[in-house]
Amino acid sequence: MKDLILLGASGSIGTQTLDIVREFNDKFQVLGLSVGSDLEKAKKIIEEFKPKMVVTKTLEDLNELKSLFKDIDFDYGDNGLINLATFEKENLNVTLVVALVGTVGLLPTIEAIKVKRNIALANKETLVIAGEIVMNLARENNVTIFPIDSEHSAIYQGLVGENHNDIKKLIITASGGSLREYSREALAKVTKEEALAHPNWKMGAKITIDSATMMNKGFEVIEAHHLFNVGYDKIETIIHKESIIHSIVEFNDSQMKAQMANSDMRMPILYALSYPQRLEYQNELNLVGKNLTFEQMDFDRFPCLKMAYEAAIKGNIYPTVLNASNDCAVRLFLEDKISFLMIEEIIKEALSEATSVSELSLEVILETEKNVREKIIKKYERGI
Repeated sequence: MKDLILLGASGSIGTQTLDIVREFNDKFQVLGLSVGSDLEKAKKIIEEFKPKMVVTKTLEDLNELKSLFKDIDFDYGDNGLINLATFEKENLNVTLVVALVGTVGLLPTIEAIKVKRNIALANKETLVIAGEIVMNLARENNVTIFPIDSEHSAIYQGLVGENHNDIKKLIITASGGSLREYSREALAKVTKEEALAHPNWKMGAKITIDSATMMNKGFEVIEAHHLFNVGYDKIETIIHKESIIHSIVEFNDSQMKAQMANSDMRMPILYALSYPQRLEYQNELNLVGKNLTFEQMDFDRFPCLKMAYEAAIKGNIYPTVLNASNDCAVRLFLEDKISFLMIEEIIKEALSEATSVSELSLEVILETEKNVREKIIKKYERGI
């Protein structure tokens, strides 16, 4: 029985992780979890999975839940997430599942690595802004970081048993997102509802918009660079509208491994939690009658992906600025405060104003994140 600590239990990935725990309750149990602001949902999760520790967003939420569940350890806020990530740190049978959205997932992940806890990582920001720091720390502590997304799980599976030096290329597939058939002219009038209607995947709002701009794929390129120690010149992206092949590894002998599966996030979650086992899970892919298509990525159509590559190659503080500006811009769009195409303009502006730092520390990364966010909010939300 493996113990899980789940950060972000009430979000999209968190909910699907709990689906896996429910189905394989003889293999996994929830030791602790964090919940969002939906307390009714939180109550149902706590009642069903009976964790030993729960972290809420606010003290008020903590007090409400504590009055109902008196035998549970409660904490709240960012410090609470760190305490949860290291809960029962002497327990060597714990995997931390990081299903939070945003940079709030970074520090808990780092602290969990320090107590030698394996990580099942769905939080993109952790590696986008601090990939080198996190991966170095993981190597120092002999910790494995299992990716929880379809693309990196596909690459991970493709590399099992292979020699890293034999990698010629990593090819990350992209569905094209909800707006893949729209012209640049049509994108100027896109509504929030249109952008959130992904044709293949059921995901949270933020990642669905990132998929529409293709920034999500840019983040995945940066993640792949850190996870698999492969140069950016060896990481490509292609459009694959069917979302059946999730990534491809090409080797020096020009042979390829392509991982194929239905669009179901529970499968990469299960793989990350059960590795090196493969537990029986029913969602078979029937290839009969399927057409698999591939298209060259158009960087003029998806300038966010181009900016992501450029920021990644520059390195230093630029991926942090990329992430912070994108996060703010997407939130402004979801709040109906800017148009869809303004997302890329805000990111472009932030990157043009960025300057390299002499030493890239965790403190500098977090301070830069804060400053970029404050500047964008001041300009676009408050209208100053």
